[in-house]
Amino acid sequence: MTKQDPPSIASPSVQVIERMFTLIDVLASREEAMTLKEISDKAGLHPSTAHRILNDLVIGRFADRPQSGSYRLGMRLLELGNLVKGRLNVRDAAITPMRELHKLTQQPVNLSMRQGDEIIYVERAFSERSGMQVVRAIGGRAPLHLTSVGKLFLAADDPQRIRAYATRTGLQGHTKNSITDLSSLERELARVRQYGQANDNEELELGVRCMAAGIYDDQEKLVAGLSISSPSSRMDDAWMPKLKETAQEISETLGYRGH
Repeated sequence: MTKQDPPSIASPSVQVIERMFTLIDVLASREEAMTLKEISDKAGLHPSTAHRILNDLVIGRFADRPQSGSYRLGMRLLELGNLVKGRLNVRDAAITPMRELHKLTQQPVNLSMRQGDEIIYVERAFSERSGMQVVRAIGGRAPLHLTSVGKLFLAADDPQRIRAYATRTGLQGHTKNSITDLSSLERELARVRQYGQANDNEELELGVRCMAAGIYDDQEKLVAGLSISSPSSRMDDAWMPKLKETAQEISETLGYRGH
């Protein structure tokens, strides 16, 4: 089946953004750097307009200027592309094992990734029968130190980065159980490293507990966390071995060979 151009795509409502998209497409049409005149001609823009927008793209690292008057695509696009690719790969690898784990526990199973000082929920397996309000929808965010998956990522950081995180965030709490001081957080993270698992004991939301295990890629890098969340009264520590086994299965699908 031949690939066809998509029908009538809506244009951005802000003209400068439309022009920025056009310039990025022009830069993407050639592997080597292009002169300002070549770019403006292909984009149908006045050279001064193209120059102004290209300079802003360079500031944002969406374009590079290898030498005066020439431009090419920037590394920021590669970074963002790899981030999206990584998420899609993890989600593809995780969704079926997540559903199987949900069938076993009858509680929500969450896939989360780190983004800055927060985790972002990228997939979930759940059913209404869990008897639990879904507290974080896909795309939702939460502070690292208040979540089981977030603790996995903090535990993978060195002490200096952990202290920097504490300084940036102030370790703000959400409930009476939240960890809000650095020494307590450091002790908690030491336990996470020791046991290779993490817990949230009503630290993000009262009445809700979570347990988490890490998902690793072929470079043995922590790329995501798999967690089970449940009402506090229903949390069963016996789920942890199966959670770890499921996280290991997903990791192996991503090429991880460690244990």
